[in-house]
Amino acid sequence: MAAEAEGLEPQAAATEDAAGDATEAADAELCLLVGNRLSLDLYPGGCHRLLHLCAQQPPQLREVEFLQLSGHEDPQLLEATLTQVPRSLQRLRSLVLRGGQHWDVLGACLRGSLTTLPAGLSGLARLAHLDLSFNSLETLPACIPRMRGLSTLLLSYNHLSELPEALGALPSLTFLSVTHNHLQTLPIALGALSTLQRLDLSGNLLDTLPPEIGALSSLTELNLASNRLQSLPTSLVGLQSLRLLVLHSNLLTSVPTGLVHLPLLTRLDLRDNQLRDVPPELLDAPFVRLQGNPLGEALPAPRSPPGAPVILEMPRLFLNSDVDSFPVTPQGCSVTLACGVRLQFPAGATVSPVNIQYRLWLPEPRLVPLGPHDSLLSGVLELQPHGVAFRQKVSLWLLFVPPRIRRCREVVVRTLSGDSWGDLDTHVEEEAPKRLWAHCQVPHFSWFLVVSRPVSNTCLVPPEGTLLCCSGYPGVKVTFPPGATEEPRSVCMQVRTGQPLWMVGGFSTHRQAWGPCLPQVVRMASRELRALLGEPEAAASPLLCLSQSGGPPGFLQPVTVQLPLPPGVTGLSLDRSCLHLLYRTPLEAAWDDITAQVALELTHLYARFQVTHFSWYWLWYTTKTCVQDLARKAWERLRLHRVNLIALQRRRDPEQVLLQCLPRDKVDATLRRLLDRYRGPEPSDTVEMFEGEKFFAAFEKGIDVDAERPDCVEGRVCFVFYSHLKNVKEVYVTTTLDRQVQAVRGQVSFYRGAVPEEVPEEAKAARQRKGMDTVWMATLPIKLPRLRGSEGLGQGRGPSLSLAPLNLGDAETGFLTQSNLLTVAGRLGPDWPAVALHLGLPYRELQRIRHEFRDDLDGQIRHMLFSWAERQAGQPGAVGLLLRALEQSDRLDIAEEVRAILELGRQKYKDSIQRTSLAPRGLDPADPAAPQSVESAQV
Repeated sequence: MAAEAEGLEPQAAATEDAAGDATEAADAELCLLVGNRLSLDLYPGGCHRLLHLCAQQPPQLREVEFLQLSGHEDPQLLEATLTQVPRSLQRLRSLVLRGGQHWDVLGACLRGSLTTLPAGLSGLARLAHLDLSFNSLETLPACIPRMRGLSTLLLSYNHLSELPEALGALPSLTFLSVTHNHLQTLPIALGALSTLQRLDLSGNLLDTLPPEIGALSSLTELNLASNRLQSLPTSLVGLQSLRLLVLHSNLLTSVPTGLVHLPLLTRLDLRDNQLRDVPPELLDAPFVRLQGNPLGEALPAPRSPPGAPVILEMPRLFLNSDVDSFPVTPQGCSVTLACGVRLQFPAGATVSPVNIQYRLWLPEPRLVPLGPHDSLLSGVLELQPHGVAFRQKVSLWLLFVPPRIRRCREVVVRTLSGDSWGDLDTHVEEEAPKRLWAHCQVPHFSWFLVVSRPVSNTCLVPPEGTLLCCSGYPGVKVTFPPGATEEPRSVCMQVRTGQPLWMVGGFSTHRQAWGPCLPQVVRMASRELRALLGEPEAAASPLLCLSQSGGPPGFLQPVTVQLPLPPGVTGLSLDRSCLHLLYRTPLEAAWDDITAQVALELTHLYARFQVTHFSWYWLWYTTKTCVQDLARKAWERLRLHRVNLIALQRRRDPEQVLLQCLPRDKVDATLRRLLDRYRGPEPSDTVEMFEGEKFFAAFEKGIDVDAERPDCVEGRVCFVFYSHLKNVKEVYVTTTLDRQVQAVRGQVSFYRGAVPEEVPEEAKAARQRKGMDTVWMATLPIKLPRLRGSEGLGQGRGPSLSLAPLNLGDAETGFLTQSNLLTVAGRLGPDWPAVALHLGLPYRELQRIRHEFRDDLDGQIRHMLFSWAERQAGQPGAVGLLLRALEQSDRLDIAEEVRAILELGRQKYKDSIQRTSLAPRGLDPADPAAPQSVESAQV
């Protein structure tokens, strides 16, 4: 019996543990039931939690009116869960089943797995708001047209190719959004939606509209942007309630004149169409936008003979940032991508329709093949499918950053062809002083980027020999004698003169073969060489590089090279023992003195010598006898950029830290622009970096990065330095130290290279000798101020968050605190651009935020929301503006939450006034602060 009792004890303990776990799980689920809202989209296993609640049937569940689930749940589990909803949540008014809460490694939103809805959902008699955006719907679920009380239906970012005629049976529908699907036609029954006020069909494939659309008598907003419309039905002039009509990025050649006479119309957007002639009423109307149309231009003359059918003008496509592919037909098309890239496919470029995919990659060394003296001017564009040849060349326009130095340099588009990189014939087109395009023609698709390189002179070396002269430096010549090659070879010469390269450009730490023979000339300033050698009379000639990829490694006959003598040196007065011809071994990357191995022929101004292999050659005039190591150091100095590192904290949010690497001449201007919103220590001392060099920032002394980021490894933020691109990132930091006691004084240190397994301590690294072999570059202080009272508690990013008061709203209508705004930011997700536009932020600012925080969606949302809040601080109506923006962006769920927060704040304000005897007494008999009788007061 004792043995049996002993055996039962573990079982009883296990049973008690299981019961305890179940009780804890039930308590956790009940905690989610707050008021009439149940938000399970942000919790793992949301469907399991809801099924468990439905099985328990707690009284709070029957009060739920707003339900949110994630579209990323297992499809079968999601369907089983939704089947239980009509029986358990009969008061449900809003159902949100969105995808888009997960992102891939590049930050793009992933669609949910939802493909249909159970038929039983039509039994939700009170349902008024249904959001199925960012899912995988190919057809509209059959239960939706039977939801007679539905007022808002959101179907954006799905795969719908058509809408059923039954959709016209929704008598209460006021808002319908089907953006970014594959709609080609609209149902005739759409005109039966007499209560519809807002209709958004942008980002589809519509080429015609049914005339019945003019019967939407209550319609106030109609968005048809980014479709393929060539004409509009005249019935649109009957939309007497219309206030906003958006038609940009279509193929319209005409519009009904009556649109301008709609009585309530405040905006008619016709940008980027094919309008050549519009009525005067449209030209004079202040609310009409016509930019991007060929107004006043004549139609191109038809190439076909008289009587032949007229060929339609090439279609134009304008893609937004959420579209990563587009179709190309044999008719051809002109495409403008969201990143600013333009492509033109001529008619006949493809035999059959092809779907083209694109992606803009962040530059990194493996994707950026830079040769010596090259500078990167753009990101990396990938076009797929790779290697598919076109019957006619496709025109490509790439936006790039204007190079700071243009003399003796040229801009080229570099692409990967096969296994090697090559440069395409490129023409620079200037749209504005700071808006430049690199235009080239591509035979197939691959990776593309824009670089600045020394100017090239190209010739074809035949077996008979030839002479190649440098256009920028006529004294530099290469003579190819007869018989130097058996087959013709392409040879180009690049010239670089004037200042040392570290002052105007740079290049990567490794050289990759990316073209044919490349002679290059670079001059090092005499003062730089004298400072390096410690010799006042030292001088150096232009630096010449001869290189080739493919073919025989050398020439059959010696090639004669002519270089100018170093400045201040002539052939009549020089001391031959001080003249050194230096040769850089390509593989070992070391410099050798080969003066004794070649026959130097000197004239008054030039030195001539013969070589059989291409490499780097340099003439030095110095009394030093061993110059190989000095040549290596001088070579490094030619390749360096002088920069400063900064670390600033946002004034209203010290946890938001801006890290940036700036060229030395841009530091002052950048700080003047930032210091009204940021504060921090002085920039670091000047450090020297290579083009394409990796470095990282490590937060130390109790401070760490707050959130996971694609560019963050073990809490260290990774960078790649490119001299013409913005090397800036904003991160949120946190601390495990107690900021209620005192401020946290930490630091951020910058180190060279990729993130190692162990980062050296700053104090130890700082004692090392400064130079290119030093890992540590700089350390800047970071201070998180002390939290006072309840400041920072309950914030969205944790208890350590501290934000300066924003004063958004007022005491009587209600305040929105930093914590409230962070909650809003955490819920917006991919809808933040729509909210930003409705808040009044210009589209250019949205593009800037996307660029600055391109790896951090949370950073994009927070920066947008808090920068807007800062501008609205103290302004009346700011909270109301936010509410309207949320409603207009289809985020009624967040708007309801904000209203609840405001109501709670107003109630607390009233209570506080009454407690401090500031409110009139005796107005509310139920008020606990009402005046009491003398008797009760004496008690």
